[in-house]
Amino acid sequence: MNGWHKTVEGWIGRGAGSDAEWIPILADTLMLLVVLLAAIGIYFVALRLAVRLIRALVKRTENTWDDELVHSRVFRWIAQLVPGMALWVGGQAALRDSTASEAVRILAEVYIIVVALLALSSLLNVCERIYRRFPVSREIPIKGFLQIVKILIFAAGAIFAVSSVIGKSPVLIFSGLGALTAVMMLIFKDAILGLVAGVQLTANRMVARGDWIEMPKFGADGDVIDVALTTVKVQNFDKTITTIPTHALISDSFRNWRGMSKSGVRRIKRNLLLDMNSVGLLDASAIERFRKIRLLGDYLDHKGKELGEWNRQFPDGETEDPVNARALTNLGTFRAYVAEYLKSHPKISKDHTLLVRQLQPTEHGLPIEIYVFINDNRWIEYEGIQSDIFDHLLAVLPEFGLNVFQAPAGADLKNLR
Repeated sequence: MNGWHKTVEGWIGRGAGSDAEWIPILADTLMLLVVLLAAIGIYFVALRLAVRLIRALVKRTENTWDDELVHSRVFRWIAQLVPGMALWVGGQAALRDSTASEAVRILAEVYIIVVALLALSSLLNVCERIYRRFPVSREIPIKGFLQIVKILIFAAGAIFAVSSVIGKSPVLIFSGLGALTAVMMLIFKDAILGLVAGVQLTANRMVARGDWIEMPKFGADGDVIDVALTTVKVQNFDKTITTIPTHALISDSFRNWRGMSKSGVRRIKRNLLLDMNSVGLLDASAIERFRKIRLLGDYLDHKGKELGEWNRQFPDGETEDPVNARALTNLGTFRAYVAEYLKSHPKISKDHTLLVRQLQPTEHGLPIEIYVFINDNRWIEYEGIQSDIFDHLLAVLPEFGLNVFQAPAGADLKNLR
């Protein structure tokens, strides 16, 4: 490079005289400018060659995941390493002043470190996007672990950059980190808690992308769209986004509907509140009328035989009083009808619990609980099936002489006068 310096000085000194003090400085500056222009040119050439080469290789493969490499900034960052290296080599040689040469070296090394960190970060992003293409990513998210790797990489890069600036070995800085442990734990408290929680969530498969979870404490009720190091994002059904600290999923309780989604069924557990004043015994005419209902034929035959055998053990005079005899009730017959109706319904699962029971009466009436499973767990279809079932049950209640309990209001209060 000394020959180049002499040549440039001679070219400058033709008009200004060879004894001018500023000629060496200007010569060094021009040499540095040439190195910078050459580095920029090398960058564009390397970028174009790298992109063309990668696109050609990707087109030849049958895989789809390698398309993520083409659409990422990985090779753009890698191409930027080339001008940094050119500046690190040529910049120091262009400047003969030791102080200026040292400053260029430091700037070039810091630039190379930063660009290398950005390239690694972009590569990790590509790995995460490729991983999300596989079904296992819904069960075992790795975004939190990759964020931990990024933190470690950037921390190490910062140490190497500082060591370059102060001119000391990075080993000395690493050895001095022990004294900063408490401070680092305070700064990265959320990250550490998130790491521990992320390991537990992943190991136990408690939460995965696509799960429907409920967490009333944070107002979350929707699908998990992202599981990161420190936060879990939930898109609620009203399309709002709720952000939950990752460690809160370990320390607090929440409901995950994944089991329901995988089972293919969804439970109905609802009550019909009946007016207890409408409950009564059935006479012979009512029983004959109910025999016309197809679903009640077997029930009435079986129950009539059972009650007849019971009542025959007492004298005829005693069983004439309904208090002394067992008899059918409109409520029991209605419960039997509901059970048979649900068993014959095509949307009710026959492999899961089917229960129609009477609960403890309250001031709001007598609850008749329906506990069944629908074999279609899609939300809209589920709500439609559930509504159809209760529409029918409410409509046939008067046929059994039963009334729904309803607190009097409005027109009902006028009728009480």
